[in-house]
Amino acid sequence: MGRQNCLHRPNLLWPEGGTDDDFLDAAVVGMRGRIEYIPGNWVVYLLLARGGNDMECMIYSKYIRQIRSKPWPSQFRHNRPRAIELLKARGIARPSELATAGVTAATIARMKEKGLVVQLGRGLYQLPDAPIDTHHSLAEAAKRVPKGVVALTSALAFHELTDTIPSMVWLAIGPKDRQPRPTNPPMQFVRFSSERLQEGVETHTIEGCAVKIFSPAKTVVDLFRYRRSAGTRYRHSTGLNLALEGMREALRTPKAKPSEIADFARKAGVWKAMQPYMDAMIANG
Repeated sequence: MGRQNCLHRPNLLWPEGGTDDDFLDAAVVGMRGRIEYIPGNWVVYLLLARGGNDMECMIYSKYIRQIRSKPWPSQFRHNRPRAIELLKARGIARPSELATAGVTAATIARMKEKGLVVQLGRGLYQLPDAPIDTHHSLAEAAKRVPKGVVALTSALAFHELTDTIPSMVWLAIGPKDRQPRPTNPPMQFVRFSSERLQEGVETHTIEGCAVKIFSPAKTVVDLFRYRRSAGTRYRHSTGLNLALEGMREALRTPKAKPSEIADFARKAGVWKAMQPYMDAMIANG
């Protein structure tokens, strides 16, 4: 937007009954420039940010004072309530989701300063009074890695098939998917083929977030796939003992039928390794 245009579009700059925060939101979006705000004086150096001189800024600040009765544009009127509504519906939101809903980064920054939202690490926001689920870390991980699927130890713990408490969130991603930088909560990534990544996926809602988690039967089979301790692929092996515990509990509850486990095992090529253990567990009741 050029310097002359900004002088002829005053309705973007000061709403009737608008707050200082609303004013800055409109200015940031309307001018797309750096804003410097002096509390109590309403002087916004928009022209200076666009390359204007001090005289132009003085003229412009006086011009702003003359247009305070201009109507507030609808696209900025409900910025903050819209953010709260979105966070209530989704539990946790990313900046891109908020931007799609029309909530500016400036609004989120000020809401954070005032304690209206809390930031969960890098790039995730939540309401301060949002209920915290026991599987909160899975919801965070799902938001950070939308294509990932909760797997292995984390999936086993979610289905209550182990007493082990994972120290990190195990996520399966595709062979070519980008691996995010280290974040909080800590995450351990394993790469699955496209076919293995799509099998046995369930969607659970945690804190309003849709979280993809492998089914009990698929999880047991994947634990056997990662039971080894040698080789590059297995440098983060979950071990055979956890795989056996998962199978035993899945058959006992029963959260997985033997036929389901066998079907996934054959597709994954580990049925020969699993069959003796399963036959023994079934025979022993």
